[in-house]
Amino acid sequence: MLLLFDPRESGRGGDDIPPHGATGSSHVAFAVEQIDMDLWSSHLAAVGVAIEKVVDWPQGGRSLYFRDPAGNSLELTTPSIWGL
Repeated sequence: MLLLFDPRESGRGGDDIPPHGATGSSHVAFAVEQIDMDLWSSHLAAVGVAIEKVVDWPQGGRSLYFRDPAGNSLELTTPSIWGL
C-alpha cells in the first residue's frame, strides 16, 4: 500500500495521529510492463487524468508523468530504464 497525503490536511494531525506528510511536490514511480503502457495511457485519459509528459528514454523504455489531486508527480515507467 502506498498512501500519498495532502499535507494541508495531514500536516494538522489529529487526536489519534501526529502531523505527517511532505511539503513541496513529491515524486513516486511505479514499474509497468512495456506491453501495458498503452493500456495505462488510455485508462488515465478515460478517467480524466491529464498526462503531463511522455518520455521515450534513449536507453529504451518509456515514462508517463501525471499528477495526483494533491499535486504530487506520479510516474508509470518500464523497469528497463533502471536496467532491470
